[in-house]
Amino acid sequence: MRTRRGAWYSPADACSGDTATSTTTATIKRTREVAGDQVAFRRKRQSLSSGGCDSFDALPDDLLICIFSKLGASASSPSDLIRASLTCRRFNSLAVHPLVLSKASSKCLAIGANNWCDSAHRFLKLCADSGNMEACYILGMIRFYCLLNRGSGASFMAKAAINCHAPALYSLAVIQFNGSGGSKNDKDLRAGVALCARAAFLGHVDALRELGHCLQDGYGVRQNIAEGRRFLVQANARELAGVLSAALPTRFLLAWNDPHHDAEARRATVAGCSLLSDFGCNVPAPEVHPANRFLSEWFAARGAGGGDGGLRLCSHAGCGRVETRRHEFRRCSVCGVVNYCSRACQALDWKLRHKSDCVPQERWINDGDGDNDGVGAGNDDVMVLS
Repeated sequence: MRTRRGAWYSPADACSGDTATSTTTATIKRTREVAGDQVAFRRKRQSLSSGGCDSFDALPDDLLICIFSKLGASASSPSDLIRASLTCRRFNSLAVHPLVLSKASSKCLAIGANNWCDSAHRFLKLCADSGNMEACYILGMIRFYCLLNRGSGASFMAKAAINCHAPALYSLAVIQFNGSGGSKNDKDLRAGVALCARAAFLGHVDALRELGHCLQDGYGVRQNIAEGRRFLVQANARELAGVLSAALPTRFLLAWNDPHHDAEARRATVAGCSLLSDFGCNVPAPEVHPANRFLSEWFAARGAGGGDGGLRLCSHAGCGRVETRRHEFRRCSVCGVVNYCSRACQALDWKLRHKSDCVPQERWINDGDGDNDGVGAGNDDVMVLS
């Protein structure tokens, strides 16, 4: 083959030249196709980000915030909300929206003591700052009793109490009764009774029980035995109503007490005992609040008493409170072994456990039909000031 300049190529050279040219052309064509696909992908992504047809990305923030709010309100543990927030970056930002955090339930805020860290502390603080009263109460209890930040803890509990949070009102009443965080002279019995009455008005069972014992004893208020008894009966009625609303099987409601059973048999029903044993039957104990469960786990991991100075824990298993000074809690006048932060805790623990541990079984069986709530004149005589 002859070129324009007059040079000659052999047939083999001509064939190889044609092959190289076709290979180069195919390579260029493929490169252009790839580049075209990339350009099309970019244009599609730009169209989606500017209001395209992707329904998931097009969901409005208000709808997602509403979904997260309902999830936080119905969550059975903190992990339910955390897992959803880890789906994508957008979910992670919307899950900590103030509206979502303000609706979080107590179970969603039930952080275990073993999982306590700065991140958990910040999460509770964000919830409290968003107006979540459960978070204010839980964080206040943790700071007051565990982190020894008395002023900040009491402030958070007071914030919840101002917004009619019954457990916060009752906890502040216990602090006033014991003078917690201060000296023995800082006790304010009248303030404790007032806070207890407010919590009882809101239906708090322990507050009703505490107020009933205060009226029976004349502790911080004028003595009125009949009125105190009425409050105790009302506490039992609310306790029973709470059990019935949980729709538990009937066999748990009618677990009759038999004083002839041995102590081990009675301890086996500890999880199902309460003051309703006054009427001859046991019911499941109420669920422990996440704040009290945290305190119990915290001090259980750090030893009984929670630290230096020989401070003691409340002997009621569902309480978790610890003394802020030596001999702050009242103790049993018979054995002197157990101690309680309040009369409500003493009354519950007497029915749950201490009745069989404090007094020999033969004594309370021979006393009659077992109606006595304590040693001596009655339940209130079991506790004296240390």
